[in-house]
Amino acid sequence: MPGQIYEVIYTAQEPAVVGTGLAAVRDFADYCKHDANSVAAASRVYGFGISQTGRFLRHFVYQGFNASETGAKVFDGLLVYVAGAGRGSFNHRFAQPSRDTQTLWPLFYPNDLFPFTDLPTTDPVTGKKEGLLDRARAENVVPKIFYMNTAYEYWSRGASLLHTTPDGAIEVELPGEVRIYFIAGVSHVAGPFPPGHRPIAEFVGQQLENPNSYALFRRALLAAMDNWVLGNDEPPESRYPHLGDKTLVAVNELAVKAVRGVEFPREAYQPYNLELGPDWPHGIVNEPPRIAGTYPTLVPQVRADGNEIAGVHRPELDAPLATYTGWNFRDAKTGFGGLRPSFIGSYIAWPREQVVSRYRTADEYTGASGAAAVALLKQRFLVADDLPAILENAVKQWQFAAGP
Repeated sequence: MPGQIYEVIYTAQEPAVVGTGLAAVRDFADYCKHDANSVAAASRVYGFGISQTGRFLRHFVYQGFNASETGAKVFDGLLVYVAGAGRGSFNHRFAQPSRDTQTLWPLFYPNDLFPFTDLPTTDPVTGKKEGLLDRARAENVVPKIFYMNTAYEYWSRGASLLHTTPDGAIEVELPGEVRIYFIAGVSHVAGPFPPGHRPIAEFVGQQLENPNSYALFRRALLAAMDNWVLGNDEPPESRYPHLGDKTLVAVNELAVKAVRGVEFPREAYQPYNLELGPDWPHGIVNEPPRIAGTYPTLVPQVRADGNEIAGVHRPELDAPLATYTGWNFRDAKTGFGGLRPSFIGSYIAWPREQVVSRYRTADEYTGASGAAAVALLKQRFLVADDLPAILENAVKQWQFAAGP
């Protein structure tokens, strides 16, 4: 019934064999690169993962699968999208690969585990020092990596832990093979346009859903990855919020606490520090685990209008008509009203008077949106073929916000 969480603990038996998918992906990619008779002969191979499959790629590299059985590098590049700082339940006894930690469930599965950063840091509870790329570095098979995360992953998937120490106190350097791109004003799953609600009862939010998508940048980043692997060009520099310039902050340090009467959430997701048992290094987990604490997470700082400062901005962020967030609040009818639902963000509309005070006509707004898009094109976050769709979208955005 709404407003209840049920936990069932039971004794299981006969676990299925899991983890072979990691080996299968490794072997197929290696076969494509090194067998001239393969069904998909390739000179270079890229891994592309969104959300769960992005976590799979992080897990893949961490556990040493980017080295083939002969020791060759498997993936030349990885494009890891909206995976937050997580890995997953992909390779242990009784593993459940479908598990993905959400705002209310299932929080105690081994999905978001230390180490979070690519370079080594020290776990403040266990004292263990480790980095995600340690094994790949030792085997000389480190791929080029793009991490792309949205505002949702900072609020609900611990994304700040990708670039801070586990206590959230110090910025951690990125290795030369890695770029992090924060896509501001976007949620994990884009809502409909015109802004509304998807017909999925368990994910209904109080606010209209944020229609912005990170997909706008995918073609340009794939081209950038390919050029990087080929040695032609360095990709765009990383863009993400930092502690030093205070664009990465604790929730209680946000510059504004509400926009148009909508309060910001009072907390962000913090992964549990799980004690999984003495045999965890061998893939045997204690269920349920003991909770040793949490890993503090931080969120992107916002402007006075509630839109985020740092990161890569869609044109809507530099020519705004509303406030676009990576969080929403659960509809009370679904239970736990006021807590954050999974996956969706908010479109917080501005009054028409505020919109037309910034841009008097559709042409004026389309010009501002187009100028922002051209800047992104010059920065290599867009390709030229993306521009017509952006201008068409700008007209629709204006019509919704300002009326005909």
